[in-house]
Amino acid sequence: MHVIRATLAGPHHVHRDVPAVLTDLVWAHTTAAHGLEHLRARASDDGMDLYLFLRATSEAAALGQAHAILTSARTPLRAFGYTIAAPLR
Repeated sequence: MHVIRATLAGPHHVHRDVPAVLTDLVWAHTTAAHGLEHLRARASDDGMDLYLFLRATSEAAALGQAHAILTSARTPLRAFGYTIAAPLR
């Protein structure tokens, strides 16, 4: 299991339901092939941090999987005012 953090730039003051909405959006654009096991969203100073818990053979593979997931979810995330702000870690 690998944990990848993605920082999303966006609104700083969010309604308490926004993290749940964002996780639902990501899950809706994820397939079994992505290897996502768990997802957590937390408000941060920059907007929102997403923690993706991925089943992967290596850290590099997990980064690739996380990138594929976020690419799939980019348009709906943008509709809520969020963009990927930093390289995945």
